[in-house]
Amino acid sequence: MKVLYNIGISLFTGMVLTSCVVGKKYSRADLNAPEKYREDITLTGDTILHPWKSYYKDPMLVSLIEKALVKNNEVLIAMKSMEQLDLTYKQAKLSLLPTLDFDAGASRSYQSKNSLNGSLSAQFTSKDYLDDYSANLRLSWEADIWGKAAMQKRDAKAGYFAQKENLSALKTRIIVQVAQSYYNLLGLDEQLKIAQKNIDLSNSTLSMMQMQYKSGLISSLALYQTEAQKKTAELLVPLAEANIAVQENALQILCGEYPDSITRSGNLDVAELNVTLSSGVPVSLLSRRPDVKAAEYAVMSANAKTGLAKATMYPTLSLSPSIGINSFEFDTWFNFPGSVTKTIAANLVQPIFKKRQLRTAYEIAVLEQEKAVVQFKQSFIVAVGEVSDAMSKLKNADKRMELATEKSVSLDKATHDANLLYKSGMATYLEVIVAQNSALQNDLDVVAIKLEKLNAAINLYRALGGGAE
Repeated sequence: MKVLYNIGISLFTGMVLTSCVVGKKYSRADLNAPEKYREDITLTGDTILHPWKSYYKDPMLVSLIEKALVKNNEVLIAMKSMEQLDLTYKQAKLSLLPTLDFDAGASRSYQSKNSLNGSLSAQFTSKDYLDDYSANLRLSWEADIWGKAAMQKRDAKAGYFAQKENLSALKTRIIVQVAQSYYNLLGLDEQLKIAQKNIDLSNSTLSMMQMQYKSGLISSLALYQTEAQKKTAELLVPLAEANIAVQENALQILCGEYPDSITRSGNLDVAELNVTLSSGVPVSLLSRRPDVKAAEYAVMSANAKTGLAKATMYPTLSLSPSIGINSFEFDTWFNFPGSVTKTIAANLVQPIFKKRQLRTAYEIAVLEQEKAVVQFKQSFIVAVGEVSDAMSKLKNADKRMELATEKSVSLDKATHDANLLYKSGMATYLEVIVAQNSALQNDLDVVAIKLEKLNAAINLYRALGGGAE
């Protein structure tokens, strides 16, 4: 009874000390977030809070994104990782429960006849061997004196939600890549049309010059330069077709499919995104970004690990009672209560000298936590920078588009006038070629600027936290 009393006192003491948590609660580091972004751009409305399906209007693009989010292999791998962490988190919640083990065994040992055990067993059993039959139930339980179970749960929970945010960030990246690839395809379609348009124009000019050459009105130099101008446009066709095939293949792989053609609708003009985003202090917007949230969960996990490393330096109290049956003869193995054996044990362990391993492990955990804080701050700074970059590109893409459109009007008029003047003998063939070449290059520049603007709008939506939801 005295032993049971002492065990009870030890158990009660352990339960009282359970509240002595050594780990510090998590508190967010001061990010010193700026009050506004570098670019002074007008942002109105709250479209940023809307899901991606409300942001991308093209039904073909929406269908591709939906397919990619379901079938993309990177997403599937990340989801498996989520399942693993979910199991880890569920296991961590059971860390306070005791463990129960059962073992049963039988052994036969042949003792030395000259040994004390051998001579005694021979006298009592009249056998030159000794049997041992046992079956035991062992219960083990460690009193959570320093709150290790709570810290383990916090660590597992932070790891789970960090992976969840990483999965969200991955889906956001997949959405961006699919959208950009789709719009690149539309841009390549535009380039192909521009090339075909210039080939037709060059054919018309070349036909006129061939007649003039046969009449002796122009030299072969004019004819050959006009043919070279036509080849310049023709060279764009196989290049655009090859790029279209490569882009289609890449887009199909993003969607978890084998390379094939992609059905698309519309053009870059109708694909323009209406960017009306919510304004506000960066921290209030960027807190929605999955990569920033994942970085903060990493700090929470590191904080829990630091507490666990510190707890290992403190004493542990454990109880390990057991009950079983034991006999040296099989016939009396299950003879109750004669074969019953019981053990009650309590253990208090205090690490004293471990070559400074525990202290070093704790100091490393502190440094890892400090690193995680710095990485969290860096992820926030990068996020602010990405928003500023996207704003700047979007703002200046509008200016460039306005200038390029005005330039297109002038060059189209110049090309038309150059052909009329050449027919009437008031312009040289070089002026016609230069006008056509300038118009061709400007048309390609307009397509490039449209793509830049679309990419900037996509990146701004993502940078401010829009994406997978």
